Amino acid sequence: MQKIEHIGIAVANIDEAEARYEKLLNTKSYKREEVASENVITSFFKIGESKIELVASTNEDGTIAKYIEKKGEGMHHIAYAVEDINAEVVRMISEGFQPISKEPKKGADNKMVFFFHPKSANGVLVELCQEIK
Repeated sequence: MQKIEHIGIAVANIDEAEARYEKLLNTKSYKREEVASENVITSFFKIGESKIELVASTNEDGTIAKYIEKKGEGMHHIAYAVEDINAEVVRMISEGFQPISKEPKKGADNKMVFFFHPKSANGVLVELCQEIK
């Protein structure tokens, strides 16, 4: 693990949440991106070395829509930057963390991503991120 890459926040309406976070953080989103394979749209903010990712569902059957229906808007995941995502996945599985994904896949913000179940990490969804070079 290199650092916390970003904190993901599930939101119902990306436009409203983006406007709210622009006021809160006193800065504009630096990137909005749709990840069609996950049925989400994301908006990223950067403050110093820290990043916040707003995540909204692009359809009512998407994972984020179901999450919000069950738990409401709020913190969804913590993402950690890693140098070698495949090696880190193997390490974490050997340590008993329960994978959600089968293999790393392309995510937002030019990253390969992999997720571990919240039950494995005291109720927090864990995302591993590796920069695509």
